[in-house]
Amino acid sequence: MKLLRGLLIPALALLLSGCDAVLLSPSGDIARQQRDLIAISVVLMLIIIIPVIALTLLFAWKYRESNKAAHGEYDPDWNHSTVLELIVWSAPLMIIIALGAITWTSTHKLDPYRPIDQLDASRSVAAGTKPLVVEVVALDWKWLFLYPEQGIATVNEMAAPVDRPIEFHITASNVMNAFFVPSLAGMIYAMPGMETQLHAVMNKTGDFAGLSANYSGAGFSDMTFRFHSLSNADFDGWVAKARASGAELGRDDYLKLEQPSEREPVRYYASVSKGLYNAILNRCVESNRMCQSDMMALDKQGGQGIVGAYNLASSVGLRSRLGLTEAEKRYVGALCLTRDADVAAAPAGRSR
Repeated sequence: MKLLRGLLIPALALLLSGCDAVLLSPSGDIARQQRDLIAISVVLMLIIIIPVIALTLLFAWKYRESNKAAHGEYDPDWNHSTVLELIVWSAPLMIIIALGAITWTSTHKLDPYRPIDQLDASRSVAAGTKPLVVEVVALDWKWLFLYPEQGIATVNEMAAPVDRPIEFHITASNVMNAFFVPSLAGMIYAMPGMETQLHAVMNKTGDFAGLSANYSGAGFSDMTFRFHSLSNADFDGWVAKARASGAELGRDDYLKLEQPSEREPVRYYASVSKGLYNAILNRCVESNRMCQSDMMALDKQGGQGIVGAYNLASSVGLRSRLGLTEAEKRYVGALCLTRDADVAAAPAGRSR
């Protein structure tokens, strides 16, 4: 038994040696502020927790049955102490007020949709600084990064210059996922047909881990990527490396990439089809599908009624790509009015 007790501490130390405390040593200012928020909240709660635990142990020891001297005077009718009531209620109340104030301010300051105004605790973002825009798509089970300013795309690898604000636009192709670079900022969900945003900045150069933080199926465990925080010169070299690949990410190429796959290697694309991210977001990468944004615009105007019956598109290509073998179905592919003359010439309720 003594041997087992002696081995317990080394065993626990060995198990904990595999833990990575990246959340407590971030490399980006947003992650640093989130770490400070966690630390402040824990300290405020410990102000209550530690005295309660200490007094519990003290009372249990002092008033144990064998300590006859501590029993004191027996007073079965005692039921109130103003001093004790003030201590019991005022301390937790003040801590709750402090936590509420911190939560209020940090919720607004660390809003992921809010552009950052500082590079770190001592440096502000210079006026006129243009953020690096990165469009992120969570696929099954890999990550696609589009750089509209540079005109490139990558799979399972991204990079950004150090001390330059980054503006992420995040969506998903299928199920809900979560984009998470622990050293950079907090976790942000990625959802099909919707866009979430994240503003952040890296303050140190290095190679950092990125991952999916929301279970999304069989390949979830390997849905990881590398985030390279580089100097401006090294970032330009990384962009040049992607452009040197010569590969183009067209819509047909994306539809192939979208197919579920595990442990996908890093890929680089020298060019990207115009409007690809917007088509992914609006779920209309296929040429015969109506974009979600167009459909919502029509709904906002009151819809088009029976006109949809004259604009049916085949679903053969989509269904075969998804491995479905049922009978062919047809759906509304597009609704449009090209010229006023066409409207006048078309039958009532029909659009060309």
